[in-house]
Amino acid sequence: MPRPRPTPEGLKTPRAAAVAGILFSVLLLLAILLILQTLRLHPRDPGEWLGAQAWKVALALNLIPFAGIAFLWFMGVLRDRMGAQEHKLFATVFLGSGLLFIAMLFIAAAAIGAILITHGALPRELTGSVTFMLARAFAYNLTSIYALKVASVFLLTASTIVLRTGITGRWTAFVGYAAAAFLLIGSHAVDGAFLVFPVWVLLVSIDILLREFAHKDGAP
Repeated sequence: MPRPRPTPEGLKTPRAAAVAGILFSVLLLLAILLILQTLRLHPRDPGEWLGAQAWKVALALNLIPFAGIAFLWFMGVLRDRMGAQEHKLFATVFLGSGLLFIAMLFIAAAAIGAILITHGALPRELTGSVTFMLARAFAYNLTSIYALKVASVFLLTASTIVLRTGITGRWTAFVGYAAAAFLLIGSHAVDGAFLVFPVWVLLVSIDILLREFAHKDGAP
């Protein structure tokens, strides 16, 4: 039986995590900012954005799948960095929280996308209807409560990985712990709380990249 080929080392380096993390952060931040310009962050959103500004929401929804793919790559490289230090229980929580976050993000985006499609077919009947209110409240609760609570769990485990592996500065881990506490307690009460998660990933990714270049320049 032929032996499986080893994974190329370049696919597992910290630089791969940094690139994936930056790509995820930029795409998700752009999507969030587009949405914040149009949608009201309230479960009883009246749907005023279902007009001339709807294209911004549609663009944001098209960016989210690519952000999710980049996040999966970022998560995989971080887990690989644990190596022999990986603990089954810890790794399960890390992997499970990351996958749940992406799944909830995709489901919420699909709900908003369904609103756009339905409004395109029945513009007069959807706005203000029970169907619109249900879909809008569902997407709001899924993101602002459940997805961000799961994101806080991911931040806790990812910050611990940073401390154990030294892949980046210890300060990023402490910032991650603080961000996790904020999301766990006040994600549903503060508008724009969703920005905290991709901003942390961006800080970690930039720090990883800077350390990689510094190490390369300092290598004999």
